[in-house]
Amino acid sequence: MIKSEVYDPYQNMLDVLDEAARILSYEPNDYLALKYPERELTVAVPVEMDDGNIQVFTGYRVQHSSSRGPCKGGIRYHPGVDLNEVKALSAWMTWKCAVVNIPYGGAKGGIRVDPSKLSQNELERMTRRYTAAILPILGPERDIPAPDVNTNASVMGWIMDTYSMFKGYAVPGVVTGKPIEIGGSLGRKEATGRGVTIVTDEIAFRKSIDMQKSSIAIQGFGNVGGTAARLFYEKGYRVVAVSDVNGGLYNPNGLNIADISNYAQQSGTIKGYSAKGVTEVTNNELLLLPVDVLVPSAMENQITEEIARDIKAKIIVEGANGPTTVEADKILYENGVTLVPDILANAGGVVVSYFEWVQNLQAIFWDEHEINSMLKKIMLRSFDEVYNISKQNNVSLRMGAYVLALDRVVKAKKIRGMFP
Repeated sequence: MIKSEVYDPYQNMLDVLDEAARILSYEPNDYLALKYPERELTVAVPVEMDDGNIQVFTGYRVQHSSSRGPCKGGIRYHPGVDLNEVKALSAWMTWKCAVVNIPYGGAKGGIRVDPSKLSQNELERMTRRYTAAILPILGPERDIPAPDVNTNASVMGWIMDTYSMFKGYAVPGVVTGKPIEIGGSLGRKEATGRGVTIVTDEIAFRKSIDMQKSSIAIQGFGNVGGTAARLFYEKGYRVVAVSDVNGGLYNPNGLNIADISNYAQQSGTIKGYSAKGVTEVTNNELLLLPVDVLVPSAMENQITEEIARDIKAKIIVEGANGPTTVEADKILYENGVTLVPDILANAGGVVVSYFEWVQNLQAIFWDEHEINSMLKKIMLRSFDEVYNISKQNNVSLRMGAYVLALDRVVKAKKIRGMFP
């Protein structure tokens, strides 16, 4: 799952944005400012390693838009992180928050690092130094990070503690996705994967597809893909293929996801798992399997123009951010493949992050049933709005989502006006 050297995720976003503006009959001045992030911060992150040597990592935090509220977005640790990727991810967060109509703008952050090569102590020191470096632009009313690729609740706990130490008092609302014991929300860890299953069920219903008789392939077995696979499996759906960065597993009769999850938890990967009827596949081969539903939940730029031509799935639900290129999108649409876009499909995480933030601000906490019930209500409402817009304008669901999001953000900007 290596990103292409020529792939430009930010240009990918701009191309779709321009088309949405055309459908809305917007003039360039109406949305020109949204083509540029409000703030881009690049920081050096020096860390004393366990052997006493110093390494300096490069970190980023980009705030795309604060027109509808504080900036919101995850932090990822990955050797492929660069400024252009973080810019694109921050913009996608703006549109994602607008699609589900929660009062946030978009942000994103990351450090260019392979976290698997760091010890736990090195990881903590790096996280705390990075937090101190971006501290001037953080805050529960300003910019609220969350977990992303290779970060988790523990990392969010270190960020929350570092920020709080500088403030002199506990500020749980500065991050979401943190441990329950320090103000995290029930249901947050599973929220993105749960949202993917909610919209998958809904699009299948709209297309008169019986999920109990369907086959599902999921690329990515991390927090999003792994959770979605488990929830599908618990519903009795036939998950025939899953993969992680090391490769995939395939059984046309269905995989035992509970067994694979236990194996992955112990070994750190699904590679090496074996069972009757299970064969190994590559990540590219998984994308081309003869399945009803494909859920790319790994990294960006997985479904390229070349791959799109040979995809056999009837439905694609984007669990990852930006897994499909603009060129591939057009091919899939022309071939009659229904694609539920990332800014709708994987918005469950930011929805429950919003719930966590509200709970922190109010110091009142809800049970998991309430969280999941509210999540489902918002995901289905948002799906319905996007679906109706796509039908009215005879466009793809992605374009319907962008039209909805852009309209909401532009209206907010016009109401607020331009300072000074």
